Amino acid sequence: MKIANEVVLSTNIGQMTEAGVTGRRANRRGMATRESMLKGALRSLASGDPASVSGNRIAKEIGVTWGALKYQFGDIDGFWAAVLHYTAERRGDLPARVDPNQSLRERVEGMVELMFDGLTATDSLAIETLRAALPREHAELERLYPRTAAELASWKPLWNEACQKAFADLAIDPVKVREVATFFPAAMRGIVSEKQLGTYSDLAEARQGLANSIIAYLYQPDVK
Repeated sequence: MKIANEVVLSTNIGQMTEAGVTGRRANRRGMATRESMLKGALRSLASGDPASVSGNRIAKEIGVTWGALKYQFGDIDGFWAAVLHYTAERRGDLPARVDPNQSLRERVEGMVELMFDGLTATDSLAIETLRAALPREHAELERLYPRTAAELASWKPLWNEACQKAFADLAIDPVKVREVATFFPAAMRGIVSEKQLGTYSDLAEARQGLANSIIAYLYQPDVK
């Protein structure tokens, strides 16, 4: 009886181990498939074509069926929410990643240049295309795309927190930092829009002017 039990136990452990390894492999394959779909969606949306905001079209472009996308993300709302969350993960805690030895000027100028470059990248172009196709009114967005709305809503407090962290050691008025955090992305999108549309203005001068304005607003006598 003892031997029999040991054989059964050994067999069960072997089956469990094999199942566990198979499950992990399947999970890794599933994650790789999911990421491939998200990257494909970003490439399609980054084209700027309003028609690209279509689950069926994206599925066709990346060589899968709409059913495969639904299997991974549930529905179109889950898909758009996943696309946005994926860009947020790739973007990370950008403003807070500053050198604590940098001056106020160096930090602000660095943020301006970082966002100027970032807003012309694939992820940002994709986000703009998707946002342009979504309902503008919060109530309508939340009704039709609750998960997408929740993902977008989560960005503001995270961005505000990141900006506060970026200047926390400089003893700057947190209200001023929050105000800058609110208008800064929109101001940078305006400058980037000028670049995309074509302009006779010197956009390097525009970025420097914006940085100087922010620095003057945030500056306190005891801050370098």
